[in-house]
Amino acid sequence: MIRLIDYIVLLYYVMSSLVVMGRSLLHQLSSPDFDEPALIGGDIAVNSELDRNADPCTSRGCLWGKWTDGNVYIPYYITNHFSSREKAIITRGLESFSSVSCIRFRPSRSSDRDWLSIESQSGCYSYVGRQGGKQVVSLSRQGCLYHSTVQHELLHALGFNHEQTRSDRDSYIRVYWENIIDDMKYNFNKINTLNQGTPYDYNSVMQYERYAFSKNNRPTMVPIPNSNVALGKATQMSRNDIDRLNRLYKKLITGYTFYIIYEVYESFFLLT
Repeated sequence: MIRLIDYIVLLYYVMSSLVVMGRSLLHQLSSPDFDEPALIGGDIAVNSELDRNADPCTSRGCLWGKWTDGNVYIPYYITNHFSSREKAIITRGLESFSSVSCIRFRPSRSSDRDWLSIESQSGCYSYVGRQGGKQVVSLSRQGCLYHSTVQHELLHALGFNHEQTRSDRDSYIRVYWENIIDDMKYNFNKINTLNQGTPYDYNSVMQYERYAFSKNNRPTMVPIPNSNVALGKATQMSRNDIDRLNRLYKKLITGYTFYIIYEVYESFFLLT
């Protein structure tokens, strides 16, 4: 006999998919041609300048759905912008998730409604979470083809923001606003990030280095209380990166009844 919770989970996924499909349709109608998106944090793509002061991943349906086998399959397409060697770097980054999580990146098919289009645009950037339809992840051939950078942008696509934007970051880093380029200060705004009960991680692949957006070659952020701790030096996902990824997507399998009911309510609210 199918349990009530199974019906609730099924309803959540149906409503979540409808939200993403609707958002995708609106995006396609309003943006028939590709334009470079507005960016926050240097590499987080948003659909408009108005989104700069908000968490880009607050909508229901932001996460990629699980299949019945417990894995999350995310279609991707690597464009012909890249050489064979460059594609190998990207593929290594994609495949690195399968050994440490339920995330499975797979080549896209013509029947896929949502997929990641990995392209060489201007710089390194990604939208945060599932957007619906074709979703660009830019890995410029000039400076973005490193294992850590590929993982970084893919974690954005999976729903994660930068470590230094955590709501609790003031207990772990000191931001020197006077050293930040004036029109880049919004990149240091705190947001309600998906921390999943994990500690602040200086070694996260999502942590920027201490001179990010500096206007005077002085640090824009420094660890506290020990200012000598390295920042932004990760060469791959840290244990905490992997832990919070698994905690976030595990919710899609086990979850809590209240959590899922709340998600269904939010999805329905967005459609009305």
